[in-house]
Amino acid sequence: MVAYQLIANYFMVRAYEDGVDSELTNLKLQKLLYYAQSLYLALYDEPLFEEEIQAWRYGPVCPAAYRYYSEFEAKQLPIPERTGLANLNEETRAVLEEVWEYFGGYHAYRLSGMTHSEFPWQKARQNLPATARSEAPILLNDLKALGLQKLEWIERTHPLYQPTLSKLIGEVPFTGASKPLQKGEVHDWLHSLLT
Repeated sequence: MVAYQLIANYFMVRAYEDGVDSELTNLKLQKLLYYAQSLYLALYDEPLFEEEIQAWRYGPVCPAAYRYYSEFEAKQLPIPERTGLANLNEETRAVLEEVWEYFGGYHAYRLSGMTHSEFPWQKARQNLPATARSEAPILLNDLKALGLQKLEWIERTHPLYQPTLSKLIGEVPFTGASKPLQKGEVHDWLHSLLT
């Protein structure tokens, strides 16, 4: 597992490199940690970092990370040293880069709104009003399931997805169906072609 501070440093460095460091607040960092944890769980079936994520009022929060950066509140997070980033293994770096590529461009409040519509946050809060306080943990299994959904979304929004799918479908010879298709057969067939 990786220290959450190192993951946060990665996102802060990426924000600085992309010239959007003024947009990286503690609120946004919490959502990036949430998505990083969920994608890593989906890919490797183990947590990226050990700290719990809870279903707070403004979306998922890693309390330890929130407290660590709490002095900045809604202000820009500091630009960190690159110290330690070289120690991230290739798999971790790839996941963090995916998270940054697909979620780093969103404003903190947009990310908060996105997490409010996702089942892990909703399930952990058990129908609490959106403004109610909560420290309910978000389960790792729910984060993993979300990660699997997000991976499918990332795959489908990739610019090469449609052309590749069209090419694959065009290359498949038609032999004529001997029986009607059953529910899920097309999905299963497409999934087998892409994996």
